[in-house]
Amino acid sequence: MLRWSFKYGIVLLLFNTILLSIESTYIIGNQFFLFLMVWYSALFLLHPRNLKEFLFHKAFLFFLLLNLINVFYFILFHEFSELEAIKYLLARSMQFFIVSSSVLFHYNYFKEKFLEHVVYVVGFIVSISLIYNIDLFSGRYSGIIWNPNMLSSFVVIAFSILFLKTKRYSRLDVVLLLLFVIVGLATGSRGSIVAIVLAYFIKHGTAKRNMLYALIALVFILLIVWLPFDTSVNRLFSESMFHDRVLQYKFAIESFYQKIYIGYGLDKYSYIDMSLVPLHLKPMVKGAHNGYLAIFTQYGIIFGTLVLSIILKKSIQLINIFRNSSGNEKAYVFIIVYALVASLYESLLVGINEFHTILFWISLAFLSVTKFKKENHEY
Repeated sequence: MLRWSFKYGIVLLLFNTILLSIESTYIIGNQFFLFLMVWYSALFLLHPRNLKEFLFHKAFLFFLLLNLINVFYFILFHEFSELEAIKYLLARSMQFFIVSSSVLFHYNYFKEKFLEHVVYVVGFIVSISLIYNIDLFSGRYSGIIWNPNMLSSFVVIAFSILFLKTKRYSRLDVVLLLLFVIVGLATGSRGSIVAIVLAYFIKHGTAKRNMLYALIALVFILLIVWLPFDTSVNRLFSESMFHDRVLQYKFAIESFYQKIYIGYGLDKYSYIDMSLVPLHLKPMVKGAHNGYLAIFTQYGIIFGTLVLSIILKKSIQLINIFRNSSGNEKAYVFIIVYALVASLYESLLVGINEFHTILFWISLAFLSVTKFKKENHEY
């Protein structure tokens, strides 16, 4: 049971994000998340040797630093009576512990099978969604997921993992690739186009032949624009990439200036101070919708700079090392790159129960261990 828990802990966390993304299972997801936090806290306390092994592992130094920053921030700016801040501190720590232990103790699973399982799970979600509602183009499609942008995140990540495979595609692969593209565009999320374009250039680069294919794709996109749908392409051309984000950014920046040095606190991620928002605009302002602004609003300029520096330094280092790799390593690179780009218009990096954010931490952890193994001739 112990071995199974360490191996599949992060799989359970990801499964929980799916439960939280479906309206009918949201309450179950919250309860399951609390169970996971209690269960893994007990495991790590009862097996301190395992905790020490990955807590101080060189590959996970960036996790240790982020945890220490959170602890120091809490001591300086929070009271022990602030339960929500304590929950965030413990949940973030446990998330990093679970990711580290899973990747370190069962590295081969993440190297060979994990991403394949992500694709099949997303394929299952899409299949159930189509049974639930097959009308893809009557509006922004969300299937069984409560938010179209969330469904888009699921399908374009699965598409990119499959697309970046080095081996030949099976018939099932081709069907899934087409299905993921269609559903991704049907969600109306402009992030779908960003992800597909990124995946294409990460795999093929900017050679002349590839630019020709990109031009053909552009012609196809222009044809879609003329159709009376609400796809990602139509919304991109009719509203621009950041059309509905500018207002969120404005008040996120104003919120940041209100507490520029100390931030609003660990539990205030993707936060906007609604007292700054005029009454007539309150229904339209929902959150920072920018991972970088969210970090600074949460931590303030000093601690926010430290957190962001650690994340960006580690990400850029691993992207540079593995950008010319193939197969699953390239797919992990894509997940990192896409998270950094998508953080310009979504509050990634700061949340606890977000599918792409957890995959981002897994990707950093896996590639960091791979780098360590190569340097120590264990690969």
